[in-house]
Amino acid sequence: MLFQVGGQGARPTFFEMSAAQQLPASLRAALTYSLGVFALRRPLLHKVLDYEDEFFALLMGVLESHSLRTTDGSFSESLYGLRRRPVKVSVKRKSPGTESSDKVYDSALRKRQKILSVVFLVVLPYFKSKLQSIYNKEREARLQATLWGQDDVRFDEAGFVLDQEQTSQAQNEPTTGEVSNLTRFKKNFASLIGVCYPWIHATNEGLSFAYQLLYLLDATAFYSPALHVLGLHVCRATGQELMDSSSRISRIRNRELERLRGPPWLKAVQRVFLSCMYTTLDYAQTGLIAAVFFFKMMEWWYQSAEERMSAPTVYPPPPPPPIPKVAKDGIPLPTDKMLCPLCCQKRANPSVLSVSGFVFCYSCIFKSVSQHKRCPVTLMPATVEQIRRLFHDL
Repeated sequence: MLFQVGGQGARPTFFEMSAAQQLPASLRAALTYSLGVFALRRPLLHKVLDYEDEFFALLMGVLESHSLRTTDGSFSESLYGLRRRPVKVSVKRKSPGTESSDKVYDSALRKRQKILSVVFLVVLPYFKSKLQSIYNKEREARLQATLWGQDDVRFDEAGFVLDQEQTSQAQNEPTTGEVSNLTRFKKNFASLIGVCYPWIHATNEGLSFAYQLLYLLDATAFYSPALHVLGLHVCRATGQELMDSSSRISRIRNRELERLRGPPWLKAVQRVFLSCMYTTLDYAQTGLIAAVFFFKMMEWWYQSAEERMSAPTVYPPPPPPPIPKVAKDGIPLPTDKMLCPLCCQKRANPSVLSVSGFVFCYSCIFKSVSQHKRCPVTLMPATVEQIRRLFHDL
Protein backbone atom coordinates (compact mmCIF):
# COMPACT_ATOMS: atom_id res chain seq x y z
CA MET A 1 0.00 0.00 0.00
CA LEU A 2 1.36 3.43 -0.92
CA PHE A 3 0.97 6.43 1.37
CA GLN A 4 1.35 10.07 0.49
CA VAL A 5 4.48 10.43 2.54
CA GLY A 6 5.80 13.09 0.20
CA GLY A 7 2.86 15.34 0.98
CA GLN A 8 1.63 15.92 -2.56
CA GLY A 9 -1.86 17.27 -3.15
CA ALA A 10 -4.28 19.15 -0.91
CA ARG A 11 -5.23 16.08 1.13
CA PRO A 12 -3.00 15.64 4.22
CA THR A 13 -1.38 12.30 4.84
CA PHE A 14 -2.42 9.99 7.64
CA PHE A 15 0.82 10.72 9.47
CA GLU A 16 0.23 14.48 9.40
CA MET A 17 -3.28 14.11 10.76
CA SER A 18 -2.14 11.67 13.43
CA ALA A 19 0.67 13.98 14.53
CA ALA A 20 -1.69 16.96 14.65
CA GLN A 21 -4.22 15.00 16.73
CA GLN A 22 -1.64 13.73 19.25
CA LEU A 23 0.10 17.08 19.72
CA PRO A 24 -2.29 18.50 22.41
CA ALA A 25 -1.96 15.38 24.57
CA SER A 26 1.84 15.46 24.27
CA LEU A 27 1.87 19.17 25.01
CA ARG A 28 -0.26 18.68 28.11
CA ALA A 29 1.99 15.90 29.42
CA ALA A 30 5.08 18.03 28.85
CA LEU A 31 3.56 21.09 30.54
CA THR A 32 2.33 19.04 33.49
CA TYR A 33 5.74 17.48 33.98
CA SER A 34 7.46 20.86 33.63
CA LEU A 35 5.19 22.45 36.24
CA GLY A 36 5.76 19.46 38.52
CA VAL A 37 9.52 19.98 38.33
CA PHE A 38 9.24 23.73 38.94
CA ALA A 39 6.80 23.11 41.80
CA LEU A 40 9.62 21.42 43.73
CA ARG A 41 11.20 24.87 44.12
CA ARG A 42 8.02 26.96 43.98
CA PRO A 43 5.27 25.31 46.07
CA LEU A 44 2.80 27.92 44.81
CA LEU A 45 2.64 26.05 41.49
CA HIS A 46 1.00 23.10 43.24
CA LYS A 47 -2.25 25.07 43.15
CA VAL A 48 -2.03 25.10 39.35
CA LEU A 49 -1.46 21.34 39.34
CA ASP A 50 -4.52 20.87 41.56
CA TYR A 51 -6.61 22.41 38.76
CA GLU A 52 -4.72 20.85 35.91
CA ASP A 53 -7.79 20.18 33.74
CA GLU A 54 -9.15 23.70 34.10
CA PHE A 55 -5.77 25.33 33.51
CA PHE A 56 -5.05 23.36 30.35
CA ALA A 57 -8.61 23.83 29.03
CA LEU A 58 -8.32 27.61 29.51
CA LEU A 59 -4.93 27.68 27.79
CA MET A 60 -6.09 25.58 24.84
CA GLY A 61 -9.32 27.58 24.61
CA VAL A 62 -7.34 30.78 24.07
CA LEU A 63 -4.92 29.16 21.62
CA GLU A 64 -7.60 27.32 19.64
CA SER A 65 -9.86 30.38 19.41
CA HIS A 66 -7.01 32.56 18.19
CA SER A 67 -5.82 29.95 15.70
CA LEU A 68 -9.30 29.33 14.27
CA ARG A 69 -9.94 33.05 14.05
CA THR A 70 -6.74 33.86 12.20
CA THR A 71 -5.84 30.73 10.22
CA ASP A 72 -9.10 28.69 9.97
CA GLY A 73 -7.28 25.80 11.59
CA SER A 74 -6.73 24.40 15.06
CA PHE A 75 -3.58 25.06 17.07
CA SER A 76 -1.91 21.80 16.06
CA GLU A 77 -3.22 21.86 12.48
CA SER A 78 -1.85 25.33 11.80
CA LEU A 79 1.53 24.17 13.11
CA TYR A 80 1.61 21.55 10.33
CA GLY A 81 0.36 23.98 7.68
CA LEU A 82 -3.19 22.59 7.60
CA ARG A 83 -6.51 24.45 7.34
CA ARG A 84 -10.16 23.53 7.84
CA ARG A 85 -12.53 23.93 4.95
CA PRO A 86 -16.32 23.38 4.86
CA VAL A 87 -17.61 20.56 2.72
CA LYS A 88 -20.37 22.74 1.28
CA VAL A 89 -18.65 25.85 -0.07
CA SER A 90 -20.96 28.85 -0.13
CA VAL A 91 -21.25 31.24 -3.06
CA LYS A 92 -20.77 34.93 -2.43
CA ARG A 93 -23.26 37.44 -3.71
CA LYS A 94 -22.36 39.00 -7.00
CA SER A 95 -21.09 42.53 -6.90
CA PRO A 96 -22.54 45.04 -9.35
CA GLY A 97 -19.23 45.27 -11.22
CA THR A 98 -18.90 41.54 -11.95
CA GLU A 99 -20.37 39.75 -14.89
CA SER A 100 -23.39 37.48 -14.46
CA SER A 101 -21.43 34.36 -15.36
CA ASP A 102 -18.75 34.92 -12.70
CA LYS A 103 -19.21 33.13 -9.38
CA VAL A 104 -17.13 33.82 -6.32
CA TYR A 105 -16.80 30.96 -3.86
CA ASP A 106 -16.13 31.48 -0.16
CA SER A 107 -14.31 28.62 1.59
CA ALA A 108 -13.72 30.40 4.91
CA LEU A 109 -15.17 29.01 8.10
CA ARG A 110 -18.34 30.54 9.48
CA LYS A 111 -18.53 31.84 13.03
CA ARG A 112 -20.78 28.94 14.03
CA GLN A 113 -18.29 26.41 12.68
CA LYS A 114 -15.44 28.05 14.60
CA ILE A 115 -17.41 28.01 17.85
CA LEU A 116 -18.35 24.35 17.38
CA SER A 117 -14.76 23.53 16.54
CA VAL A 118 -13.64 25.04 19.86
CA VAL A 119 -16.32 22.98 21.60
CA PHE A 120 -15.07 19.76 20.03
CA LEU A 121 -11.40 20.66 20.56
CA VAL A 122 -11.54 22.02 24.13
CA VAL A 123 -14.88 21.57 25.90
CA LEU A 124 -15.52 17.90 25.10
CA PRO A 125 -11.94 16.77 25.97
CA TYR A 126 -12.28 18.67 29.26
CA PHE A 127 -15.48 16.85 30.19
CA LYS A 128 -13.93 13.58 29.09
CA SER A 129 -10.97 14.17 31.39
CA LYS A 130 -13.26 14.95 34.33
CA LEU A 131 -15.35 11.84 33.65
CA GLN A 132 -12.15 9.80 33.51
CA SER A 133 -11.07 11.09 36.94
CA ILE A 134 -14.53 10.37 38.42
CA TYR A 135 -14.43 6.87 36.96
CA ASN A 136 -10.96 6.23 38.39
CA LYS A 137 -12.07 7.33 41.88
CA GLU A 138 -15.21 5.21 41.69
CA ARG A 139 -13.21 2.21 40.52
CA GLU A 140 -10.71 2.69 43.36
CA ALA A 141 -13.54 2.94 45.89
CA ARG A 142 -15.10 -0.28 44.57
CA LEU A 143 -11.73 -2.03 44.76
CA GLN A 144 -11.26 -0.93 48.38
CA ALA A 145 -14.77 -2.10 49.24
CA THR A 146 -14.03 -5.45 47.60
CA LEU A 147 -10.74 -5.94 49.41
CA TRP A 148 -11.58 -4.55 52.86
CA GLY A 149 -15.34 -4.75 53.01
CA GLN A 150 -17.83 -1.95 53.17
CA ASP A 151 -18.13 -1.73 56.96
CA ASP A 152 -14.78 -2.98 58.23
CA VAL A 153 -12.49 -0.17 57.13
CA ARG A 154 -13.12 3.54 56.97
CA PHE A 155 -10.91 6.24 55.55
CA ASP A 156 -10.66 9.85 56.52
CA GLU A 157 -10.45 12.73 54.06
CA ALA A 158 -6.68 12.33 53.73
CA GLY A 159 -7.00 8.64 52.96
CA PHE A 160 -5.69 7.28 56.29
CA VAL A 161 -7.32 4.34 58.00
CA LEU A 162 -9.36 5.22 61.07
CA ASP A 163 -9.23 2.89 64.03
CA GLN A 164 -12.28 1.55 65.81
CA GLU A 165 -12.26 4.23 68.55
CA GLN A 166 -12.13 7.06 66.01
CA THR A 167 -14.89 5.42 64.01
CA SER A 168 -17.11 5.18 67.09
CA GLN A 169 -16.44 8.83 67.90
CA ALA A 170 -17.31 9.82 64.35
CA GLN A 171 -20.54 7.88 64.61
CA ASN A 172 -21.43 9.58 67.93
CA GLU A 173 -21.08 13.08 66.51
CA PRO A 174 -24.23 15.17 66.57
CA THR A 175 -25.33 14.46 63.03
CA THR A 176 -28.68 13.36 61.71
CA GLY A 177 -27.19 10.15 60.29
CA GLU A 178 -28.89 10.74 56.97
CA VAL A 179 -27.01 11.55 53.82
CA SER A 180 -27.85 14.91 52.33
CA ASN A 181 -29.46 15.14 48.93
CA LEU A 182 -26.32 16.64 47.37
CA THR A 183 -24.10 13.86 48.72
CA ARG A 184 -26.58 11.24 47.58
CA PHE A 185 -26.73 12.82 44.13
CA LYS A 186 -22.92 12.84 43.86
CA LYS A 187 -22.73 9.22 44.92
CA ASN A 188 -25.41 8.15 42.45
CA PHE A 189 -23.78 10.20 39.69
CA ALA A 190 -20.39 8.60 40.38
CA SER A 191 -21.99 5.15 40.30
CA LEU A 192 -23.67 6.01 37.00
CA ILE A 193 -20.36 7.19 35.53
CA GLY A 194 -18.68 4.00 36.76
CA VAL A 195 -21.20 1.95 34.78
CA CYS A 196 -21.61 4.08 31.66
CA TYR A 197 -18.15 5.56 31.10
CA PRO A 198 -16.47 2.35 29.84
CA TRP A 199 -19.16 2.05 27.15
CA ILE A 200 -18.85 5.72 26.20
CA HIS A 201 -15.08 5.48 26.05
CA ALA A 202 -15.18 2.26 24.02
CA THR A 203 -17.69 3.77 21.57
CA ASN A 204 -15.61 6.91 21.12
CA GLU A 205 -12.38 4.99 20.60
CA GLY A 206 -14.06 2.54 18.24
CA LEU A 207 -15.51 5.31 16.07
CA SER A 208 -12.19 7.15 16.03
CA PHE A 209 -10.35 3.99 15.01
CA ALA A 210 -12.90 3.25 12.28
CA TYR A 211 -12.61 6.76 10.81
CA GLN A 212 -8.83 6.67 10.94
CA LEU A 213 -8.76 3.30 9.20
CA LEU A 214 -11.14 4.52 6.50
CA TYR A 215 -9.09 7.67 6.08
CA LEU A 216 -5.95 5.58 5.73
CA LEU A 217 -7.64 3.50 3.02
CA ASP A 218 -8.90 6.64 1.20
CA ALA A 219 -12.48 5.57 1.86
CA THR A 220 -13.47 8.84 3.54
CA ALA A 221 -12.28 12.42 3.63
CA PHE A 222 -13.00 12.82 7.36
CA TYR A 223 -10.25 11.86 9.78
CA SER A 224 -12.47 11.89 12.89
CA PRO A 225 -16.18 11.77 13.76
CA ALA A 226 -15.99 15.38 14.99
CA LEU A 227 -14.96 16.62 11.55
CA HIS A 228 -17.79 14.62 10.00
CA VAL A 229 -20.35 16.12 12.38
CA LEU A 230 -19.06 19.63 11.70
CA GLY A 231 -18.91 19.00 7.96
CA LEU A 232 -15.29 20.12 7.66
CA HIS A 233 -12.33 18.88 5.67
CA VAL A 234 -8.71 19.38 6.63
CA CYS A 235 -6.59 20.53 3.69
CA ARG A 236 -3.11 21.86 3.14
CA ALA A 237 -2.78 25.61 3.04
CA THR A 238 -1.43 27.12 -0.17
CA GLY A 239 0.88 30.09 -0.39
CA GLN A 240 -1.95 32.34 -1.46
CA GLU A 241 -4.02 31.27 1.54
CA LEU A 242 -1.15 32.07 3.87
CA MET A 243 -0.88 35.55 2.36
CA ASP A 244 -4.65 36.02 2.60
CA SER A 245 -4.64 34.95 6.25
CA SER A 246 -1.90 37.49 7.03
CA SER A 247 -3.86 40.29 5.39
CA ARG A 248 -7.03 39.16 7.16
CA ILE A 249 -5.27 39.26 10.53
CA SER A 250 -4.06 42.79 9.80
CA ARG A 251 -7.57 43.92 8.85
CA ILE A 252 -9.09 42.39 12.00
CA ARG A 253 -6.52 44.02 14.26
CA ASN A 254 -6.83 47.41 12.59
CA ARG A 255 -10.60 47.21 12.97
CA GLU A 256 -10.24 46.39 16.66
CA LEU A 257 -7.83 49.30 17.18
CA GLU A 258 -10.25 51.67 15.46
CA ARG A 259 -13.05 50.67 17.82
CA LEU A 260 -11.20 51.90 20.90
CA ARG A 261 -13.14 54.50 22.85
CA GLY A 262 -12.25 56.81 25.68
CA PRO A 263 -9.75 59.55 26.48
CA PRO A 264 -6.34 59.56 24.75
CA TRP A 265 -4.48 58.10 27.74
CA LEU A 266 -6.97 55.20 27.94
CA LYS A 267 -6.60 54.56 24.20
CA ALA A 268 -2.83 54.48 24.59
CA VAL A 269 -3.06 51.96 27.41
CA GLN A 270 -5.49 49.82 25.39
CA ARG A 271 -3.22 49.95 22.36
CA VAL A 272 -0.23 48.82 24.41
CA PHE A 273 -2.28 46.02 25.95
CA LEU A 274 -3.61 44.85 22.56
CA SER A 275 -0.12 45.01 21.03
CA CYS A 276 1.30 42.86 23.83
CA MET A 277 -1.59 40.43 23.47
CA TYR A 278 -1.16 40.20 19.69
CA THR A 279 2.58 39.60 20.05
CA THR A 280 2.01 36.93 22.70
CA LEU A 281 -0.58 35.13 20.58
CA ASP A 282 1.57 35.34 17.43
CA TYR A 283 4.56 33.74 19.11
CA ALA A 284 2.66 31.52 21.55
CA GLN A 285 2.49 28.62 19.13
CA THR A 286 6.16 28.54 18.22
CA GLY A 287 7.35 29.71 21.63
CA LEU A 288 5.36 27.13 23.56
CA ILE A 289 6.59 24.23 21.44
CA ALA A 290 10.17 25.53 21.54
CA ALA A 291 10.05 25.99 25.31
CA VAL A 292 8.79 22.45 25.85
CA PHE A 293 11.47 20.98 23.59
CA PHE A 294 14.16 23.11 25.26
CA PHE A 295 13.04 22.01 28.71
CA LYS A 296 12.98 18.34 27.71
CA MET A 297 16.45 18.69 26.19
CA MET A 298 17.80 20.27 29.39
CA GLU A 299 16.11 17.57 31.46
CA TRP A 300 17.71 14.87 29.34
CA TRP A 301 21.10 16.59 29.60
CA TYR A 302 21.07 16.92 33.38
CA GLN A 303 19.48 13.52 33.88
CA SER A 304 22.22 11.82 31.87
CA ALA A 305 24.85 13.75 33.85
CA GLU A 306 23.26 12.72 37.15
CA GLU A 307 23.12 9.11 36.00
CA ARG A 308 26.81 9.21 35.13
CA MET A 309 27.64 10.73 38.52
CA SER A 310 25.43 8.35 40.47
CA ALA A 311 26.42 5.24 38.51
CA PRO A 312 28.45 2.85 40.66
CA THR A 313 32.09 2.67 39.69
CA VAL A 314 33.20 -0.86 38.90
CA TYR A 315 36.62 -1.50 40.38
CA PRO A 316 38.82 -4.55 39.69
CA PRO A 317 38.81 -7.22 42.40
CA PRO A 318 41.44 -6.60 45.09
CA PRO A 319 44.49 -8.89 45.18
CA PRO A 320 44.39 -11.80 47.65
CA PRO A 321 45.93 -11.16 51.07
CA PRO A 322 49.46 -12.49 51.68
CA ILE A 323 49.95 -15.91 53.24
CA PRO A 324 50.26 -15.66 57.05
CA LYS A 325 53.72 -16.31 58.42
CA VAL A 326 54.37 -19.44 60.45
CA ALA A 327 55.14 -18.61 64.07
CA LYS A 328 58.43 -19.67 65.60
CA ASP A 329 56.69 -21.81 68.22
CA GLY A 330 54.05 -23.03 65.79
CA ILE A 331 53.94 -26.37 64.06
CA PRO A 332 55.70 -26.47 60.66
CA LEU A 333 53.76 -26.91 57.42
CA PRO A 334 54.20 -30.22 55.55
CA THR A 335 55.72 -30.15 52.11
CA ASP A 336 52.67 -31.93 50.67
CA LYS A 337 49.76 -29.48 50.64
CA MET A 338 47.24 -32.34 50.82
CA LEU A 339 48.45 -33.38 54.30
CA CYS A 340 47.14 -32.06 57.61
CA PRO A 341 49.79 -30.02 59.52
CA LEU A 342 48.68 -31.59 62.81
CA CYS A 343 48.51 -35.32 62.04
CA CYS A 344 50.66 -35.25 58.87
CA GLN A 345 48.12 -37.53 57.19
CA LYS A 346 45.83 -36.94 54.26
CA ARG A 347 43.14 -34.59 55.39
CA ALA A 348 39.81 -36.13 56.41
CA ASN A 349 36.84 -33.76 56.38
CA PRO A 350 39.03 -30.78 55.41
CA SER A 351 38.23 -27.64 57.36
CA VAL A 352 39.71 -24.17 57.25
CA LEU A 353 40.43 -21.90 60.19
CA SER A 354 39.16 -18.46 59.06
CA VAL A 355 41.68 -16.42 61.09
CA SER A 356 44.68 -17.88 59.24
CA GLY A 357 43.33 -19.65 56.16
CA PHE A 358 45.18 -22.94 56.73
CA VAL A 359 43.35 -26.22 56.16
CA PHE A 360 43.36 -29.15 58.64
CA CYS A 361 41.41 -32.27 59.41
CA TYR A 362 38.20 -31.28 61.13
CA SER A 363 38.81 -33.46 64.18
CA CYS A 364 42.43 -32.29 64.51
CA ILE A 365 41.73 -28.58 64.34
CA PHE A 366 38.64 -28.87 66.55
CA LYS A 367 40.66 -30.53 69.34
CA SER A 368 43.59 -28.10 68.99
CA VAL A 369 41.44 -24.94 69.03
CA SER A 370 39.29 -26.27 71.91
CA GLN A 371 42.41 -26.81 74.05
CA HIS A 372 44.69 -23.90 73.10
CA LYS A 373 42.24 -21.25 71.70
CA ARG A 374 44.63 -20.38 68.89
CA CYS A 375 45.80 -21.41 65.44
CA PRO A 376 48.45 -24.13 65.75
CA VAL A 377 50.48 -22.68 62.84
CA THR A 378 50.36 -18.90 63.34
CA LEU A 379 49.39 -18.89 67.04
CA MET A 380 46.66 -16.33 66.25
CA PRO A 381 43.70 -16.37 68.69
CA ALA A 382 40.84 -18.46 67.39
CA THR A 383 37.61 -20.18 68.47
CA VAL A 384 35.74 -23.24 67.27
CA GLU A 385 33.11 -20.93 65.69
CA GLN A 386 35.77 -19.83 63.20
CA ILE A 387 36.18 -23.35 61.78
CA ARG A 388 34.58 -23.80 58.35
CA ARG A 389 34.06 -27.06 56.50
CA LEU A 390 35.28 -27.34 52.91
CA PHE A 391 33.22 -29.33 50.42
CA HIS A 392 35.48 -29.34 47.40
CA ASP A 393 35.75 -33.14 47.59
CA LEU A 394 32.00 -33.59 46.87
